[in-house]
Amino acid sequence: MDSPLTIVVFGASGDLAAKKTYPTLFSLFVHNFLPQHTQIVGYARSKLSKDELIKKITPYIKPKNEAEKETMKKFFELLSYVAGAYDDGAAFKNLNDELVKWEDNFESAANRMHYLALPPSVFQPVTTHIKAEVMASEESQKWTRVIIEKPFGKDSVSSAVLSNHLASLFTEEQIYRIDHYLGKEMVQNLLIMRFANAMFQPIWNRNYIECVRVTFKEPFGTQGRGGYFDEFGIIRDILQNHLLQVLCIVAMEKPASLDADDLRNEKVKVLKAIKGLSMDDTVLGQYVASNIPNDEDSKLGYLDDKTVPDDSKTPTYASTVLYVENERWDGVPFIMKAGKALDERKADIRIQFKDAPGDIFSALGGEVHRNELVIRLQPDEAVYMKLNIKSPGLRSRPLQAELDVTYKDRFEDERLPDAYERLLLDVIRGQQGHFVRSDELAEAWRIFTPLLHDIDAGLVESHDYAYGSRGPSLGDDLAKKFGYKYHKGAYIYSKQPPQ
Repeated sequence: MDSPLTIVVFGASGDLAAKKTYPTLFSLFVHNFLPQHTQIVGYARSKLSKDELIKKITPYIKPKNEAEKETMKKFFELLSYVAGAYDDGAAFKNLNDELVKWEDNFESAANRMHYLALPPSVFQPVTTHIKAEVMASEESQKWTRVIIEKPFGKDSVSSAVLSNHLASLFTEEQIYRIDHYLGKEMVQNLLIMRFANAMFQPIWNRNYIECVRVTFKEPFGTQGRGGYFDEFGIIRDILQNHLLQVLCIVAMEKPASLDADDLRNEKVKVLKAIKGLSMDDTVLGQYVASNIPNDEDSKLGYLDDKTVPDDSKTPTYASTVLYVENERWDGVPFIMKAGKALDERKADIRIQFKDAPGDIFSALGGEVHRNELVIRLQPDEAVYMKLNIKSPGLRSRPLQAELDVTYKDRFEDERLPDAYERLLLDVIRGQQGHFVRSDELAEAWRIFTPLLHDIDAGLVESHDYAYGSRGPSLGDDLAKKFGYKYHKGAYIYSKQPPQ
């Protein structure tokens, strides 16, 4: 990372840039992961001064001590801002002129990283003008990398249009489609857990695993910002990307290496083995007001959000079942669930093993529960295994307990970087393994597009559920139908709310 680096943040005046992009770049700067010579240039339509930009982003940058407060002042010295339209070639030429003024101070030409913190409606003009006006010097063999935020389209056709457009401008090695779940500590931990522990190799298959659940839950609704969400819904927002990526890592075969293409080749194989989704195996929901004491947000249902159309059918909850039809997973249901305004904040993976055959302990008055491996992605990252042991004392009844690795307890002094921090560092280093490749994206949309079109056409029934609940009761029924067993009154992980 010896060459100078220019980072351009497109959409610098927006919420995503203020809340995620700039704080992430600050964290990389604090921990010395940016090159010695770096400039960070914001670009947006809003006419802002540098001081106005700094005022906008400062509330979201959280220095942890006095030393970091001083470092924040040095970070702000790296920043500048250029105002311009997203469809104006002259404005992009002006942007390039501003970049070059700083880059000309160095003997070596600069690499360039473009972060599109933008709505998808302007992806095409912005990327077209990046290619025409704002690329790094190819004569000096410097790289240009373009980071694109989801959504990558709304269905197979719109996604293909975007992918074809990008492919006409850049090589796949220059495109970084960011899915921040791939930067989460426990998602990245999955690879090591699966392929560096010999004990999992013989049991990670249909012979021992009954079902797999991948869950995302938010305890709040749209909070007056439902207009954007309503355009996409919970499936496009969470299931088709975040949870499907997690599923791929759970189900994939061991790659030949940690090379980006080897990793992504295995994920594509998983996606190709998924034939599609059934309306009959899908539960949709939309939250309604519930009036929880001391919770003002609970008094508003989704349709009470003034930015949401009064007749919206957009789901805020979805649960569905997929099958990976290959030798390892044939017949094992993968149950995916995501929802807003639910009973807790949680994202986890639950791998539930088959019942132990030949129960010889029932006469002792206890119950033998299924083993379950739980990887909690958020909050409070953890891995724990539910297993049966003898109850303490003179009685010999089976009791469910756990083997537990909770990161904040086991690694008390370790800093867990934010997902965006990991991923932006990967971009700087040219590591694409945790980014979505074009064929991977196409397969993901193939799986979900028919169901999404049926939903958009009003062919899939949606069910109301109360704000702060577990979601529609039919969602729990769906999990039970496909073999998931929840033992009420059995062991509950002590460091998280009952579930």
